[in-house]
Amino acid sequence: MAPFLIGIDNGGTVTKAAVYTVDGRELAVSSRKTVMIMPQPGHTERDMEELWKANVSVIKEVLAKSGIDPKEVAGVAVTGHGNGLYLVDAAGKPVGNGIVSTDTRAKHLVEQWYQDGTAERVLPKTMQSIWAGQPVALLGWLQANRREALEKARWILMCKDFIRYRLTGEAYAEVTDISGTNLFNIKDVSYDDELLAEFGLQGIADKLPPVKYSADICGYVTEQAAKETGLAVGTPVAGGLFDIDASAIASGVTDEDKLCVVAGTWSINEYITKEPVVDKALFMTSIYCIPGYWLTLEGSPTSASNLEWFTNEFFSQEHDAALKQGISVYELCNQMVASTKPEDSHIVFFPFLFGSNVDANAKACFIGLNGWHTKAHMVRALYEGVVFGHRQHIDKLLVHRSRPKAVRLAGGATRSEEWMQMFADVLQLPVEVVEGTEQGTLGASICAGVATKHFDSFSQAAESMVKVSKMYTPQEQHRDIYEQKYQAYLEVLEALQPLWKKLS
Repeated sequence: MAPFLIGIDNGGTVTKAAVYTVDGRELAVSSRKTVMIMPQPGHTERDMEELWKANVSVIKEVLAKSGIDPKEVAGVAVTGHGNGLYLVDAAGKPVGNGIVSTDTRAKHLVEQWYQDGTAERVLPKTMQSIWAGQPVALLGWLQANRREALEKARWILMCKDFIRYRLTGEAYAEVTDISGTNLFNIKDVSYDDELLAEFGLQGIADKLPPVKYSADICGYVTEQAAKETGLAVGTPVAGGLFDIDASAIASGVTDEDKLCVVAGTWSINEYITKEPVVDKALFMTSIYCIPGYWLTLEGSPTSASNLEWFTNEFFSQEHDAALKQGISVYELCNQMVASTKPEDSHIVFFPFLFGSNVDANAKACFIGLNGWHTKAHMVRALYEGVVFGHRQHIDKLLVHRSRPKAVRLAGGATRSEEWMQMFADVLQLPVEVVEGTEQGTLGASICAGVATKHFDSFSQAAESMVKVSKMYTPQEQHRDIYEQKYQAYLEVLEALQPLWKKLS
């Protein structure tokens, strides 16, 4: 019986599953969108039952597409967006909607914790910044505004932990995910009552599940889950991992040399070290899926999702035109970018539609439009703004490490050759793209392979399952123009800093 691995990836709006062989061949992929619920400004939620049904649907579909016998599935693992908040009661039923990590309702609490010194006091234990979409802030908001929901909750879960719970009936936290929440003392790798008390959350300690490692077996597919998904009863389910870890391991990040960039809903820029990097100027250090390593990350919700919003709102004609041509609207966007040159226009775009990497109140905008500009110039500016946002993060990381020889890039933007070349030109570094389009499901499958002992380690699994498919070499002729445009981006950003609060 050939062993197969299933990886499941739950992003902010899309759920995916894929079947892999142990040498990394992708046999089938399935995806489903879930509805983003925005009941009030700053609130981003999802129906947890709809989310579970999306997982059921994609699992059933990949089993059917691949044609494999469910009994040949050696193991399953789940990854998902980090942070946010998913509460269940004692019967395992959702307590309200799940909250996605782009939620900003609790930003006033974050501001308070930075002003009163809380953030500085907890940093040696948490090694990360505090932001509104983290469960620590969302729990504080619930405690003040919807205490009944918090009292009803039995378990505080992350997105992927909720799906694993529905598959197995067993509630666990997992170390890569919980170490990015500010609820966990990552220095001592444990929960910490004093840490919770700093945030006024001492009353939630008994709602935090036991913590497991990524490659621990955290249960087995139950009869009910098997009936719904088509998986075999008793299939092992691994702890899984934070999506930033899934993308990193699926990009082959197994040592300190590599730098991983994910251009998707979030701008993720990361590398691993054997000693934790603690700096209040950095976004996050968390525990990596490879034992003995820490993951240092700079990130914000400022990446390729800006393009999805832009095309949905302003490209109705282009959607129709793409449909007639049998291509996606994103391919039309690529054609638009290819039809322009970097020096053709100096429009600045700030990719802050869903959050910012400079100020909680910062807003997205195009600056520098003239009457002769076309949609092609605006799309180019959007592509450039996203890349410049990534570069801001990478520049912060390079304060703490040497310049890498290349960047491993993952995420939805990798489908665009124009965008990948732009990354190479702006960073002036070779960009390597890993084979396949679903780094999240691949990373989860690698985790499942390690958990079920098909590999001795994550490093061995990545060596077997990860393959670089393309490389983009930086073009020297574009170095100066992109450097000029990047500096202009930073200067305009600085000039607008005093205005963000007034525009909020």
